[in-house]
Order: sequence, then C-alpha cells, then structure tokens
Amino acid sequence: MSIFKKTNSKIYAKPTQKVTADTAYWKQLGVPTILKEFGPIDYIDFSPVEPHYFAVTCSVRVQLYNPITKLVHKTLSRFRETAYGARFRSDGLLICAGDEEANVKLFDVNTQSLLRVFKGHTGPVHRSCFTSDQYHLASFSDDKTVRVWDIPTEKKVHEFTSHGDYIRAGAASPVSPSTIVSGCYDNQIRMFDSRTSDGAVFTVDHGSPVESVLFLPSGGVFISAGGTEIRVWDALAGGRLIARVSQHHKSITSICLASNGSRLLSASLDRHVKIYDVSTYKVVHNIDHPNSILSLGVSANDETLALGTVDGLISVSRREEDKSTTNAKKKKAVEYKYMGDKYTPPAASSVDSTVPLEHKPAMSKHDACLRKFQYSKALDCVLATYVINKVPNVTVALLQELIRRKGLQNAIINRDDKSLVPLLKFVVRYINDCRFTSVLIDVANVVIDCCEDRLDELSPENLDLLRRLSRKLKEEEDLTLELLRVSGGIRMLLAASTVDSDKHPPPPVPTISPSTNAQQPFILNVS
Repeated sequence: MSIFKKTNSKIYAKPTQKVTADTAYWKQLGVPTILKEFGPIDYIDFSPVEPHYFAVTCSVRVQLYNPITKLVHKTLSRFRETAYGARFRSDGLLICAGDEEANVKLFDVNTQSLLRVFKGHTGPVHRSCFTSDQYHLASFSDDKTVRVWDIPTEKKVHEFTSHGDYIRAGAASPVSPSTIVSGCYDNQIRMFDSRTSDGAVFTVDHGSPVESVLFLPSGGVFISAGGTEIRVWDALAGGRLIARVSQHHKSITSICLASNGSRLLSASLDRHVKIYDVSTYKVVHNIDHPNSILSLGVSANDETLALGTVDGLISVSRREEDKSTTNAKKKKAVEYKYMGDKYTPPAASSVDSTVPLEHKPAMSKHDACLRKFQYSKALDCVLATYVINKVPNVTVALLQELIRRKGLQNAIINRDDKSLVPLLKFVVRYINDCRFTSVLIDVANVVIDCCEDRLDELSPENLDLLRRLSRKLKEEEDLTLELLRVSGGIRMLLAASTVDSDKHPPPPVPTISPSTNAQQPFILNVS
C-alpha cells in the first residue's frame, strides 16, 4: 500500500544570528540555576584558584558558593550593617569587604575568621581591593577619599582627597603596587600613585557617574563604565582616550574580564550582558536575562558565569561537558533467528540474514483526517490555539490543500457559530501577513459565500469579526493607494532628474484652473 502524501506546509525561514566561534563558545553555558538571596546583589567575585568559589555580597553578609553544587560553602557574617564589594586576593586566601559602617574588613577564607578591621573612613565603603604586592589594601569611600592600608600593621599608609563626590569604583594596577585608579560620581576618573603627593597623577572625564573600573592584565590600559558608555584609556599616555563603546540603552552596572583578558563583559540595567573582543571592542555575543543586572563575575577558565540582579536573584550558568563522544555510542540491537519453538541469538559465523522492522512515518492528526476525507475535522485540528500561535503556516497549508481539493466549502458550510469563530479570528489576524494573504483572501471569499444566506442568523461575535475583516481590508486598500501615489511621485522626480537641462529642457508645468483642480481618484484593479 502506498504511503499517504503529507500536507506540504511551507516553512518560512526566520532571520537568525550569524554563528561565530564566540557565539558557539558562549552558548555552551548550560541552563542557569537560580539562587535566591535577601536583597540586591551588590558584587560577585570569583576566587582565582580552584575550585573557583565565588563570593556574593548581599545584605549583611558575604556568601561563598560552590560553582559545581551551587550550594553555600561558607558564610562571612561579621557585619552589623550592609556589606559591599567583597573581593578575593590573588592567592585566594583572603577576602576584603567594605560596609555601611565606614569600615573595611579582612577575612581568612579557610577559617572564616575576621583578621583585620580598617577604621578611619567617615562614609560607607562600597569598593575595596588588594594591591599587586598582596600586603596593602585600597578602599574607596563615600567620604570622597581613597585610602591605602597596610595589612600587617592595620594602619593607614596614604590618603587621597581629590574627588568631589561619592567614590563607587576602584581598581589597583596588576603590575604596579603603588598605582590605583578610582571612579567617582562627579564623572571623574583619577589615577593615584602612592609614591607621590596627595594630588592625582592625571584626571580624565568619563562623562557620566562611574560605576566600575578595571585594568587590563598588561596594566597599561584601564576601562571605565558608567551611564550607557564604556571608555578605554591609555594609562601610559596620561589618560588618552582609546575607544568609546555604547551598546547598552540603560546604565552599565558592572564589567569584568574573561578568556584570559581577551574578552570584556558588561552588565546593565537593560537586562543584557554584552561580550566584547578586547582587540577591537566590538560585540561578539549577547546574553539576555529576564531581570536588571547589578553585578556579574566569570571564573578564571570561563566555566562559570554568575549574574546578580536587583531583586536578589543569582543566575549561575556552568559550561556543559562535551557529550559528543557519549552520544556517539549507540545501543546494539540483538538479532535473533527462529529455531524450532524458541528464539536464539545467531552464532558468530551465521549466514542468516535479518529483516529490519519497517518504521512507518508518523502522521499528524490533520493528515490522518485528510486521508479519511474528513475535511471538517482536519480544519478543527489546525485551528487549535497552539497551532495558530506557533505554526500558522501549517494552518495555511491545510487551507490551501482544501481549496485544491475543492473541499473547503464542505468543511465550512455545516459549521455552527461557535466553530466558525476560530476560523474568522485566524483570517482577521493573518490576512495582512504577506506570506499568507493570497490564500486567506480565497478563504475569506469562501466563508462569505457560505454565510451570505444566513447572515441574520450569525452570532454577534461572528458579525463583529466580519466587520473587523472589512475594516482591515479597507485599511490595506487605503495603504496601497497611498503607496502608489508616493511611488508615482518618486518616479516623476527621478525622471525629471535625468533630463539634460541644456539639450532637453523640462516640459512646462501645466496650469490648472480652479474648476479643474479636483484630484482624480486612483483606481487599483486586482485580478
């Protein structure tokens, strides 16, 4: 028996993002795991040593999460008020964090002990970091000062007072233990050197309140983020502006480096994470998130990406293992042969041949109804809500097949008011879609032919749908006429521009008397 030919539903291709190496690389991050905290996630920082625990600063504590199990590994809760900006030291043994009480606290990661409390600021300390020599710590406060502390003696070494507003961003050079960069809400970014006096080495203007700054691994370039812009500065050339990047449409809240410093990630309140190539500062990938992002962090080997949101959620995505080798292994089917009353496995030297089972292709519900010439049931199958919303091309393909078979009228004529509503809704919704217009115009004509004898008996809902269909067709007709007028005017302008004024002067403009000034209507003949 021949196989029933399925309905040929044309698939309309959608524009897709160009697949690049970066797109494939970052899409390997698996489905994110959502963790809940008690307030906005102020800062996320990954440990530079394995297993790359990440510290989440939120409310009055700092929690260390295991990136594999997504569970809390340790909790640092020696804060009476809000904690800010917890960061690991380069060896992963210590963590520093500021707080609302204007203190900077130093913790031992292994024992969770509070080792040092640096006091002296008069305003909340939102950011702090270790210098490259690992023996000093820099803090950035709302009291408009930047201070450098000596870890062994717990004393202040330097204080810089050049800023004029809250300092909410700061970073220490990865190659020079005396170089510090701070970003302020007065739009200024200042570089300080602890070997010089109180004044800044240089000052640059970011143009917006600065939310985050960081150094590239070379130490000669630093990046600032604030407003909707990222700016790249050359520290060796006295703060020369190298690049300006504006890919977000809301404030950028956090930036970090990935892929050994070759990629830059930026998070914003517009719920997007942009990934840039540091060599060109062009976007190579984009990650969407359902909520506004306050902080982000990436592990040293790009295995884990953590995002913190304004509503206290942490999204943790971990790179999936390559399962191509495991998927390549297929289950071996055991072949049996018939011997007497029992089935036994074939011997290794057997010459018996096995007949493979015939796999019949699956048939959709509407095709099964078409095969039985049940046209009305087939139409009901493709007018289901899921099919209309997700794959309207299947519905249109079946309607086209019914028109070809001259069975659409039979499928519609015996329908009651309730079963006619989904068909009219579909026609009204998609008739102005250029992909389906030609088919749905024929369907609308058949519906009108079937209902014209019983218009008085139709329900108010069906009559309202027919009126909406009429208005929609009228709008399309008016739009077509307007486009034709515009097209004619453009053609006249193009024709006039090609006339050589020397040899072929343009024809004189005819005068129109008031009595003949009425515009003649354009008539569109649709065959």
